[in-house]
Amino acid sequence: MMVRLFRSGKWGMILMFAASSAVSVLIWNSADRIVGPKVGNSDLWIGVAAVFLIISAGFGYWAAQRIQRRVDVLHLGLKQVSHGNYSVRLPEESAQIFTAVFREFNDMLESLDGRMQWLQKSGEEQVMREAASNEAAVLEERKRLARDLHDTVSQQLFAIHMSASSLPKLLLMDGERAASVMEQLISMSSMAQKQMRGFIAQLRPLELEGRSLQEALDKWFPDYCRQNGLQGVLEWRVKEKLSEAKEHQLFLIIQEAMANIVKHAVAQTALLTVAETERQIVMTLQDDGAGFRADQVKSGSYGLSIMRERANKLGGDASIISKPGSGTRVRVTLPNYTNKGVETSG
Repeated sequence: MMVRLFRSGKWGMILMFAASSAVSVLIWNSADRIVGPKVGNSDLWIGVAAVFLIISAGFGYWAAQRIQRRVDVLHLGLKQVSHGNYSVRLPEESAQIFTAVFREFNDMLESLDGRMQWLQKSGEEQVMREAASNEAAVLEERKRLARDLHDTVSQQLFAIHMSASSLPKLLLMDGERAASVMEQLISMSSMAQKQMRGFIAQLRPLELEGRSLQEALDKWFPDYCRQNGLQGVLEWRVKEKLSEAKEHQLFLIIQEAMANIVKHAVAQTALLTVAETERQIVMTLQDDGAGFRADQVKSGSYGLSIMRERANKLGGDASIISKPGSGTRVRVTLPNYTNKGVETSG
């Protein structure tokens, strides 16, 4: 019974300070019997005050240390949660007066962890449904483009070939007619070129088709940097296999972020890092470009809204940190439930 009272909140503190007072009184009585007749009243009261202060300070320090240790454990748990580790649990057995608080914390995280896992699973399923729908749309679009190519560019190329084949004879027989045909050839070839550029602009290569994200980035990232005059560095620090939905969303986010560097940064280097922490996948993209001030950028520009929307679908987030003259850093985090969390010890 006394142990339970001591471990409870307010009763534990009351018993602690009652014990300190009892110890002080006991020492005072003992000292009064032993040295009381030998000293004056004023000296005795000074001694009594000193004993009370020392014992009270000692008990207060001990109580503060006990409370501070539990507060530190709670603070560490909150920091881990803020970094995305929803599997952290606080030790209730040794919490003493914080047992109820630690239990509520653990129950809250148990519920939150389950919800986050459900959210990520639901988000991944939605992403893959959208991806399947997009692939079907791409196949249909490719069929349409094939028909259009046959009906326009293919026919124009055939007409150009026929006109070019007759040109040598026309040059010998009718110079003016040949000059007219030459102008038609130039006009038709120019039109065919414009139409081909339009069709090519509508095509989007499926870089992840048949590849993992790491394999796709190993090929796509250096090629993209080289084509756009950038010195690219890719660091892959992920050991676990990523889900298809995570790879799909991360690749689209990286493409968007790299396009922003080419359009806005005036950068020379780009460092792309994909890494894993205890419970997160973290993608960072750092450039050495001009940077910008946050208040100078229109809401929704620089692709942040698109990147954040893609990350949010999987329960993650995206942020951009930039300063004029110091480049720009894009950071995307996605929760990852492939590893077990570590319990915070007290």
